[in-house]
Amino acid sequence: MSSKRTIPSRRFVKPTFTQLIEKKRDGQEFSQEEIRYIVDSTLDGDMPKHQLSALLMAIFFANMSAQETAILTEEMMLSGEVIDLSRIAKPKIDKYSTGGVGDKTALVLTPLAMAAGVVVPSMCGVEHDYIISPLHKLRSFPGFNDELSIEDFVKQLAKIGGAVVKQDEKLAPADAIFYELRKETGTIPSLPLITGSVLSRKLAEGSEGLVIDVKWGNGSFIKDLEQAKQLARSMTRVGRSMKRRCVALVTDMNQPLGDTVGTSLEVKEAIQLLKGEGPDDFKELVLKLGMEIVRLAGVAGSTLSAKQTVHRHLTDGSALQKFRDIIEAQGGDTSYVDDPEKFPAAKHVRKLPAPKRGYVHTINAALIAQGVSILGAGPDKKGKIDHAVGVSEIRKVGTQVKQGEPLMMIHYNDEAKLEQALESFKTAYRLAPKRPTPPPLVVERVA
Repeated sequence: MSSKRTIPSRRFVKPTFTQLIEKKRDGQEFSQEEIRYIVDSTLDGDMPKHQLSALLMAIFFANMSAQETAILTEEMMLSGEVIDLSRIAKPKIDKYSTGGVGDKTALVLTPLAMAAGVVVPSMCGVEHDYIISPLHKLRSFPGFNDELSIEDFVKQLAKIGGAVVKQDEKLAPADAIFYELRKETGTIPSLPLITGSVLSRKLAEGSEGLVIDVKWGNGSFIKDLEQAKQLARSMTRVGRSMKRRCVALVTDMNQPLGDTVGTSLEVKEAIQLLKGEGPDDFKELVLKLGMEIVRLAGVAGSTLSAKQTVHRHLTDGSALQKFRDIIEAQGGDTSYVDDPEKFPAAKHVRKLPAPKRGYVHTINAALIAQGVSILGAGPDKKGKIDHAVGVSEIRKVGTQVKQGEPLMMIHYNDEAKLEQALESFKTAYRLAPKRPTPPPLVVERVA
């Protein structure tokens, strides 16, 4: 572990917090010393909460330059411990997604990259309200432990090449304070603050490079396509300025990814793909993100070589074995990998019938996630998760259905919760007489 800051050459006169707020409010740029002072004052608790909130709001409206964002990212990264993985010879590349409904790519990409000879140091932070995190899904495995010390995290990376754990509080602690206030002040969508938050945490893990999946649409907190493109550019630009390899894909999240939304249902779908099967859209995204990882790591040079490498490990059982290695290393029951039917099943399964004949024109993925959360797939106030509930066999945009045919299958244990969830599920689908053109899954590549 290491944490080192450069000492400014000239004497820095500390401004008042009010002066800092006014400066950003008026659209002026912060210096490196001012940003460092903001981060240090946040960590020390010197800046009052109401003034820090005002500062975040000023940043939200006045934005930050690329240079400011890069400085903020580095200062937040250096606000805590930075893991040193230099003793591990293999390339260290992580993958980050801004979060989407049914997005279980991390469950497949991590072991897939490991099978290709890439070390994947994956720590998961707090997800947005309706997003089920990879950790919630992996907790479907009895005994799975997602809380490792930094020392044990590094040991596991050296031993098997990957780990999927809860983010250690010692990493980027300034970001944790900012993030909680951003939730309270409605400033989550700020592009420089998102960039600083994600990169400070991911680079503190010891990653040499990062593949980013920036999702846009009704199932993402980024609703606007242009804003998603701007975020992708911001992240890759700042990553490069910090001398890290970085590439981003802007992907569609205007419908759930894959055929399932839930915890164990999504894990079962991930295992299915690790066996070379699975839904086409899920497989397409895994292959494209996987190709970016192996190319960024230098494992594969050309696009063709990267595609062949990823496809081989996804179909020859090596990625599945690496997934088994992760579950075993972190205390989980690997028999569930070999026999996914061991995962608990919901007491009841019923269809959501199509109200009329037509084509699936649009799906509000956020409403589906909301309904699944009501069923109990997300943690309740006590942190309890019902791993059996969720939805499967989701009919996607462009699919033709007859009246009464299932738009999806609902897995539930509680009738009262089902009645509440049905309101979200029914509202999520819009049918039309003409077949729509499904949107492309990958909209843009930014490197």
